[in-house]
Amino acid sequence: MMEFRATLLHGIEVPADEEYIAAIEDLLASEEVRSMEQYTQHGGTTCLRHSINVSYLAYRYCKQQGWDAVSAARGGLLHDLFLYDWHDYERKPGERLHGFEHPRKALENASRLFTLNETERDVIVRHMFPLTLTPPKTKEAYSVTMFDKYCSLMETFRRPVLALRLVENPA
Repeated sequence: MMEFRATLLHGIEVPADEEYIAAIEDLLASEEVRSMEQYTQHGGTTCLRHSINVSYLAYRYCKQQGWDAVSAARGGLLHDLFLYDWHDYERKPGERLHGFEHPRKALENASRLFTLNETERDVIVRHMFPLTLTPPKTKEAYSVTMFDKYCSLMETFRRPVLALRLVENPA
C-alpha cells in the first residue's frame, strides 16, 4: 500500500501534490463533483474517493511515462460523474445496466459542467472497456481504465488503495 501526504481541497482529502492539485482544483470546486461523496461506489468507498484514487494513480503513472498526466487526472476524476446511487437505481425502459450506461451519463454531466479536451472525453466515455466494446483511443484513457479496475477490486474487497495521511491543513 502506498502512503501519501494529504491536504484538504474544498473540504476533501487529496494527495498533497501541488501539480496534481493544480490539475483538478477547479473540478473539486464544483458542488456537483463534491456531491459524489454522498454515493457509495464499491465496498465502503464513496464515488468521489474512488474517483480521486483512480485519478491520482493514473496521473502519477502518466506523468512517469511522459504522457498527458493532467488530462488523465481530470478525466479520471470525472469518469464516474453519473450522480446517482447505482445500487438502487431504477432503469428506464430500454436502458441497459449501469455498467454500460454510466460512462455516457458521466460524459454528459462533465460536458455540461466543464470544457473537456478530447483525451478527457475519451477517458470518461471509454473507461469501462472491455465491458463496453469500444476501446479507448488514448494511452491516458487506457491508464485510467486499468486503474479503475484495480481500485474497484481493492475497494470491493475493502483493501486500501491510497493511504492518505493528513499532515497539512491549509487555512
